[in-house]
Amino acid sequence: MRITFDSPVILSFSFLCAGIYLLSSISPLLGDAFVLYPVWDFDDPLWYFRLFSHAMGHANKGHLMANLPMLLLLGPIVEARYGGRQLILMMLTTAIVTSILHLLFFDHGLLGASGIVFMLILLVSARNLKEKELPLSFILVVIVFIGYEIMTSFNDDGVSHFAHIIGGAVGTIFAYLLSRKKSV
Repeated sequence: MRITFDSPVILSFSFLCAGIYLLSSISPLLGDAFVLYPVWDFDDPLWYFRLFSHAMGHANKGHLMANLPMLLLLGPIVEARYGGRQLILMMLTTAIVTSILHLLFFDHGLLGASGIVFMLILLVSARNLKEKELPLSFILVVIVFIGYEIMTSFNDDGVSHFAHIIGGAVGTIFAYLLSRKKSV
């Protein structure tokens, strides 16, 4: 039996997240590049990098360990279904849309892969989405995951529930667009 690199995008992203966390715990200055700060700084090239790099940074071990299992569980399913290039595009889009909306509405930093995780949750649950059909399982996933995030968004717990909701919304949009593309 041999070990295979079965999901190159998700495995690479997961290794990057873990590596960045380890390196930033040694050198906090490095971790600074993986936090989106609540400023619009069009003159700073690092600001543009942070629009998507924040998804690879994590505040602590618990934060990283909450995201990694979900990435590794759901990511390979999405990557096998849509391909690596499409998944990279979806991940970048989710990170950037989350960043821009976060900057518009909040005055605190943002980091972590949670938005991407929620995008994956919705994409996996929408795998049987077809034109003119809406699977009940998809509806229930939306209600449970997004409903929970809306209810807990008023807690002062340091978690960006907004990023979760946006990631889920972006995943839903991708699921709809990709299901239409497949049915044509």
